[in-house]
Amino acid sequence: MSCGAALFHLRIALRHFGYEGTVREFPDSSKPDLLARVGFGGERKASQEEDLLFSTIVKRRTNRMPFQAQQVPEALLSKLEKAASQEGAWLHIVRGEDSRNRLADLIAEADRIQMADKRFRRELAAWIHSSRTASHDGIPGYAFGYGDLVSSIAPVIVRTFDIGEGRAARDRQLAAGSPALAVLGTDADTPGDWLSAGQALSGVLLRGRAEEVWASFLNQPIEVAELRPRLRDLIGKPGFPQLLLRMGYGPEVKPTPRRTAGEVLVGRTVR
Repeated sequence: MSCGAALFHLRIALRHFGYEGTVREFPDSSKPDLLARVGFGGERKASQEEDLLFSTIVKRRTNRMPFQAQQVPEALLSKLEKAASQEGAWLHIVRGEDSRNRLADLIAEADRIQMADKRFRRELAAWIHSSRTASHDGIPGYAFGYGDLVSSIAPVIVRTFDIGEGRAARDRQLAAGSPALAVLGTDADTPGDWLSAGQALSGVLLRGRAEEVWASFLNQPIEVAELRPRLRDLIGKPGFPQLLLRMGYGPEVKPTPRRTAGEVLVGRTVR
């Protein structure tokens, strides 16, 4: 899914710079890890929407802070549903207080299950860093709203203690208090569907951010295998939930570190 999101960004960039862009997904059956082959294609003037999405790429980031009570307009939610559909996925907006509360309860239950698992806590702790770290991977403490001191000891706390009850309470409050909760899913659950889900995710996030809407993830009920079918039953939609989003208006947040282009691209001279 992450690769799908990157692929969508690349497609938008190609359009912005005046190229049609050609994409062949899974072009070589002998190389299942080769997800796409992308070409420039012919020249093509970008649409106003494509230019808007391109300019939004540098403004999009995960916002883990509480959101304001201001509602996300229904017209925008419809645009987000359409953006997902155009990429071969679906976006289900969770409506109604009862459904939202049941979903918040499911997120809290998943939190308790995950945090009771020492292996999960070790992996999570490995990805949380001090706000002063120079690492290009993982999540610095300030992305969670931690100060310098807390950010430096947070990995030790997460790795050592079962903080499931506290995390469950916090995430339940975040979910219940978010103006919009949405499940992004696909009709099937193959690598091709995951790639489509990633492209749909990118389209949804960029379209929302273009209208000042932030988003973050509450994927725990999908990550806990036994809870995923319950999430599907809760939303009443056939298919496979892939991601759970909370969306709304909130404070500006700093970007988190990323690897440089030189760290992730392999150059090859073509003669």
